[in-house]
Amino acid sequence: MKKGISRAGKESNVVPPTTTGTAGLSAGEVAARVEAGSTNVMPDFSSRSLWDIFRANVLTLFNAIVAGSFLLLLLLGQWRDALFGFAAASNALIGVIQEYRAKKSLDHLAVLNSPLARVLRDGAVRDIDVEGVVEDDVLVLRAGDQVTADALVLDAQGLEADESLLTGESDPVGKEAGAEVLSGSSVVSGHGRAKVIRVGPASFASRLTAEAKRFSLVHSEIRAGLNRVLRWITVALLPIMAIVTNAQMQQQGGWQQAIATGGWQTGAVGAVASIIAMIPLGLVLMTSVAFAVGAVRLARQKVLIQELAAVEGLARVDVLCLDKTGTLTLGRIAFDAAHHVGAAPPEDWARVLGWFGADPDANATAQCLASSFPNDDDAGPDSSVAFSSARKWSAASFPAQASTAGAWVLGAPEIVLDARDAGAVPVLEAAAVLAATGLRTLVLAHSATGSWTGQDEPVLPAGLAPAVLLTFREEVRPDAAQTLAYFRDQGVGLRIISGDDPRTVAAVAREVGLATDNGFDARQLPEDPESLAGVMEDHTVFGRVTPAQKKAMVQALQRRGHIVAMTGDGVNDALALKEADIGIAMDSAAAATKAVSRLVLLDGRFDRLPSVVAEGRRVIANTERVSMLFLAKTAYAVILSVTFGAMLWAFPLLPRQFSATDGITIGIPAFFLALMPNSRRYHPGFLKRSLSFAVPAGLITALAILAINAYSLQLNIGTKEMRTASVIVLTLVALWVLVVLSRPLNRWRAIIIVAMYAALVLLLTLPPLRDFFDFEVLSVEHLTASVLAGLFGALTVEVLFRFHRRSLNAGPRALV
Repeated sequence: MKKGISRAGKESNVVPPTTTGTAGLSAGEVAARVEAGSTNVMPDFSSRSLWDIFRANVLTLFNAIVAGSFLLLLLLGQWRDALFGFAAASNALIGVIQEYRAKKSLDHLAVLNSPLARVLRDGAVRDIDVEGVVEDDVLVLRAGDQVTADALVLDAQGLEADESLLTGESDPVGKEAGAEVLSGSSVVSGHGRAKVIRVGPASFASRLTAEAKRFSLVHSEIRAGLNRVLRWITVALLPIMAIVTNAQMQQQGGWQQAIATGGWQTGAVGAVASIIAMIPLGLVLMTSVAFAVGAVRLARQKVLIQELAAVEGLARVDVLCLDKTGTLTLGRIAFDAAHHVGAAPPEDWARVLGWFGADPDANATAQCLASSFPNDDDAGPDSSVAFSSARKWSAASFPAQASTAGAWVLGAPEIVLDARDAGAVPVLEAAAVLAATGLRTLVLAHSATGSWTGQDEPVLPAGLAPAVLLTFREEVRPDAAQTLAYFRDQGVGLRIISGDDPRTVAAVAREVGLATDNGFDARQLPEDPESLAGVMEDHTVFGRVTPAQKKAMVQALQRRGHIVAMTGDGVNDALALKEADIGIAMDSAAAATKAVSRLVLLDGRFDRLPSVVAEGRRVIANTERVSMLFLAKTAYAVILSVTFGAMLWAFPLLPRQFSATDGITIGIPAFFLALMPNSRRYHPGFLKRSLSFAVPAGLITALAILAINAYSLQLNIGTKEMRTASVIVLTLVALWVLVVLSRPLNRWRAIIIVAMYAALVLLLTLPPLRDFFDFEVLSVEHLTASVLAGLFGALTVEVLFRFHRRSLNAGPRALV
């Protein structure tokens, strides 16, 4: 019985398949497999379905309570008091529409950005959509590819796969004929062909891409805090409902009399008013809309948000780790010059470089040699070792009868050459001088007799002697210096992390405006996590970093409490990008790198990042501002419900009147405030900060309403007039809460506030509106008392706001 491979990705011995021809599948064979359903289409491959969006926005506990209250009032014939039902339905509808529009926009961008599969069909290599891969297809795998379906290797040359995204183990795994490669793994070196054995739901195929495309409001501090508040309200809702309902029935002469006379209907209306007041209708909706609108705005700037919490996350980042190549530089490497060192180099070294440049497995640096050193097709090696970012060298062995006979190694000078060899010392010194100028340096070394054969892992041949030093130059992104200056000004720490020579990396860092020394050599990094964290705090530029070290460096920064963003484009960046709080992939990134990133800069413009930060800050600051409005309302509604219920007083407002005050003081202004510009820097502690203002503000509002009701009872004023006075007091105090939270005021915010005050006047003076909402014209004395109570409440809110702001600014993380 053949041994297979476990879902965890552990390799076992498998007999290599023999039925697949070298030409791959024919068109007819592909059609037959498509008809049989043996395709690589994954269930729910796109982002959230319309049903998921509808369920999240409509089928909630609060909506169930609102719907029950709405139906009760309709059955009682109190349709005017059921206005909140239409508002709730509108909120839910807006939420569904906004999320669905964002979903369509993100899906479109993600489809354009999804990886392709390279397959062999009818004897020709073709690039097709991942979903188009069928069982028994022959995958053509090359360095940088993401494996798109589970497959068995047919043949391979130096094929190594990074399975870290599946197993968490960062060491590349060699893949010979008969070995199994899993979808989701990445080819880091070599090339080969593999026959697909599992597709669709039976495999890992395209799982990372599906996750990247999923529209999800993932965990964030803001949403977690709001959800905690909603859980508290849910727990308190039922007992408070009981207290209020009992008070309403006692106002009708007791339960028996209320039921006998039908007075329970009036009591039910008051109970519904208190229930609806406690529910923060629209709070979660406003948060979801703010995130979704932020994602769509960034999509217009060619920034793909693969998880919406990344909008918030990047605004919270305080350390940004950058890969040099492809991020600070354009990623285009050009051959600069060959520098002769020491004795005359071996004969035909240029022909060897020509082969390295033409090698299909050559990395981007080696490929630059092709234009300067033509390849001689007759001078191919008899064996080779593909470049690996972990080893930092590649090699080729030419037959004895060739003029290029022997083993040739192309790689980093300090890796390839032995510093203890006296002949290597001047070469290493020369390489250091060149690297310090910002040039990438490689050495071509030769060994007449050395070999790497017979080893489990390739090792450097013995007796290597330097032949020639090669230098390459990179073009720095024109927007890099300005973008980095922005992050420095915003208090974001910067770390440049690269696999290149630290002196080369430091030279590029200085070119983009970072003051640094010659860089830290990652080969000297401590393995102890705490010691590593200390090094990361003290240094800015790091070179010769391995993929595993990049991940460890991100973890070390996180261990010190930092929120870390990581940019990159290579397969070797995938581990660190996945580990970082926010992974950012460039447009040139490998498929696996894009798949694990939270953000993808689709046009490769590094200067998009400040816009992302600004959008995140807008979302966070506005959500905090809006949440204070909603939470203040919930606070005074709970206090009023408990207090009036305990005192057996009638609830001071009708549901329709609460709908009116909600719209004026929260609903309408919150919608605009949530979408307005806001550049305030983020600081942790959103929920504590919000509640520390909202709860006292709610208490002030409730006390002002209690005061006017106590005054009205003393004067034996009728219920209708008492409710009108309560509305005036509530609106005046709540509008001042809106005023202080809208600061600093600008023209548009001032217009919104003035419009809300005008709306209050219209509600109280226009006869159709006054009659609909059951308001009464107050006497001068009663109106004066109501206005004074409202103004005193507003003044107290002003004092609270100033004290709250002063206490925050005096804290360890002052708000600016």
